[in-house]
Amino acid sequence: MKKTLPRWPLGLITALILAGCGQVPRQPADTGWLAAWGSAQLEQAPAAGTAPLRDVSLRQVVRTTVAGSTLRVRVSNLFGREPLVLDAASVALVQPGTEGGRPLLQAGSLKPLSFQGQRGLSVAPGAEVWSDPVTLALPRVADVAVQMHVVSAPTQATAHPGSRISSWALPGNRADATDWADASARDGWWHLSAVDVGGAAPQPVLVAAGDSITDGYGVPAGSYKRWTDALARRLAAQGKAAAVVNTGIGGNRILQDGLGPRLLTRFDRDALARSGVTHVVLLEGVNDLGTSHRQRATTPQSRAALLADLQRGLTTLAGQARERGVCLFVATVMPYGGSGYYQPQPENEADRQALNTWIREPGRFDGVVDFDALMRDPARPSHLKHEFDNDGLHPSTAGYQTMADAFPVEWLDLHCGQKP
Repeated sequence: MKKTLPRWPLGLITALILAGCGQVPRQPADTGWLAAWGSAQLEQAPAAGTAPLRDVSLRQVVRTTVAGSTLRVRVSNLFGREPLVLDAASVALVQPGTEGGRPLLQAGSLKPLSFQGQRGLSVAPGAEVWSDPVTLALPRVADVAVQMHVVSAPTQATAHPGSRISSWALPGNRADATDWADASARDGWWHLSAVDVGGAAPQPVLVAAGDSITDGYGVPAGSYKRWTDALARRLAAQGKAAAVVNTGIGGNRILQDGLGPRLLTRFDRDALARSGVTHVVLLEGVNDLGTSHRQRATTPQSRAALLADLQRGLTTLAGQARERGVCLFVATVMPYGGSGYYQPQPENEADRQALNTWIREPGRFDGVVDFDALMRDPARPSHLKHEFDNDGLHPSTAGYQTMADAFPVEWLDLHCGQKP
């Protein structure tokens, strides 16, 4: 039955709760693990003039959003064509107040990681491997350093370049060292796809899947000002236990591969298969619309075909979420009329509005987050509001904060779909 939710300011939220949903918190899977951090992986070639990782230690900082007593780390060679070989790895808590700068570890928190009882491992091409659980007391929001010594890595690395925070590198094996004063900064997360927390209270796990707007394009490095970061802080301030996991990829599309695999092929891995996932919020489509006309001619027939394909794709994703018993909230596509990259014409703006109208129709998804209504300029609906606009396509930090402030956290108490 359709649920009646509070009326939200600015007409932001259109509540379209499907039959069978109710105000019953969904419990996580009986594995006991909850996704506390994650990133979407893509294939990354070495930068010009650099070689693949060899005999290098990496310190990578991630921010977890679940309090617990144990954790595990997933090492990824998803896109590699040769084995990924590590001979040591560890985790530690980062001292508060070091975000954005060189991370310092909390004294006594460094713990070695093992994999099936061994310190080293070889990850086959296309595979991902969980570490053994390690005891580490984690507060609600914690910065965790994952250190690994990479003996050898594939030429095509598995990485997430849009980390918005520096990783750190040193030659040789420093996986169990606390002093990395001479480390050099390296952008991105490398061969690291997830951190789960155990010993946590049952709570919702929200995965945000999307493109560069979810990935946080434009936020200062180390600032944690993506809209999902701001939402996690809001939940913590309200005392509402819930994990927030960001699996955005800059440039990502629903229908076609580009920067990262298309959403249709990565949705299960990057959203539905996350440990204990209960809810997914999806914000994609602007790159499908934008690339359709960038440096090429379109016709009424090609535009109609694209809209039909986008509708079929989103319907497919909704069906997959429903089969897994996961609530799917879909966001409307925000204006991009000021984008110098895509430079949409009136017919492209009409396509965006047509897609949003279709998304808003009752019964399609478990909820619709109307970011278009929230972020558009009333005087120029094809453009973002000035105070929310970074570059005509991406929100400013104020825009990201506004998105987080408007998300209806009450929806995290909904139970949706038919669990098989």
